[in-house]
Amino acid sequence: MKALVLESVKKLSLRDFPISETVGPRDVKIQIKACGICGSDVHYYTEGAIGDFVVREPMILGHEAAGVIVEKGAEVTGLNVGDLVCMEPGIPDYRSRETLAGMYNIDPAVVFWATPPVHGCLRETVVHPASFCFKLPAGMTAAEGAMMEPLAIGIEAAKKAAIKPGDTALVVGCGTIGIMCAISALAGGCSKVIISDVKQEKLDLTAASDRNIVAVNTGKANLRDVVLKETGGLGCDVIFEASGSPKVYPDFFRCAAKGATVVLIGMMNGHAPIDIAFLQGQGVRIETIFRYCNCFPRAINLVNAGKIDIKRFISRTFPFSESIAAYEFAAAGKPDVVKVMIEL
Repeated sequence: MKALVLESVKKLSLRDFPISETVGPRDVKIQIKACGICGSDVHYYTEGAIGDFVVREPMILGHEAAGVIVEKGAEVTGLNVGDLVCMEPGIPDYRSRETLAGMYNIDPAVVFWATPPVHGCLRETVVHPASFCFKLPAGMTAAEGAMMEPLAIGIEAAKKAAIKPGDTALVVGCGTIGIMCAISALAGGCSKVIISDVKQEKLDLTAASDRNIVAVNTGKANLRDVVLKETGGLGCDVIFEASGSPKVYPDFFRCAAKGATVVLIGMMNGHAPIDIAFLQGQGVRIETIFRYCNCFPRAINLVNAGKIDIKRFISRTFPFSESIAAYEFAAAGKPDVVKVMIEL
């Protein structure tokens, strides 16, 4: 079938690819209609690796997707041919300790689209377990469905933060994931979210999405001063670190209120300094996240209820025939671009 293939570093091709998948009794076959470009896709394209995950042979990219069911297995219930669905891209081992304990996102045997050596979904059709496919409500587009994957990360972060109604939050980093954390925090009950970055275009876009978001350009203002001003000198109840940059450590911890929760989302190579004594004195609780667990239904429900407008963060859409140009555009890293979408 036709697929977008990463042949080697910075070399893509849109070509017929020899891949065959059988629809099992609990699977569905999906005709892909939309696929977003994630930061991890761009890393594989530009660098050929993320940490220990190295692209050693041609690999199909893409893991943020939605499409129409064209075939279903004999034991599938609740989904039908013709349904528009989004798909959670990781398939865990149903017998693993982590999965049985309700933490399937950290199952070491998880098979995750577009993570070497697993092929992604930027192709004509995929076969996927029905239990990881979620029907989209009437009126929701395939592109919105593809956005459920990054939104699920924001929702997982909000879950880990255990937000209480009226909390104030700080999001460090205004990339796609930071934006998803900000809108998820508001949907989860925060009364105000402060988001920081040095890219003014993304800050402006995010602040324009909700009047309860305060954007701070840390190249022009002191983040802690702004946080204290916005919180009456108390600091934020919740902090999401979504930049993955060691440069922000340990300063952002100084924005925490007594008893605050800090959720670490951004991943980095190497180490970052942490002032343990300060955190102990403040009573700060630290949580981490890796992907998400049982968040797709929540994401769909929030968008369907009008609590989150996800469409506004789709910056540009390319047809499947221009997938290579789409990746080149995404890799350029323009400051006003949040999500690049490919439609099939």
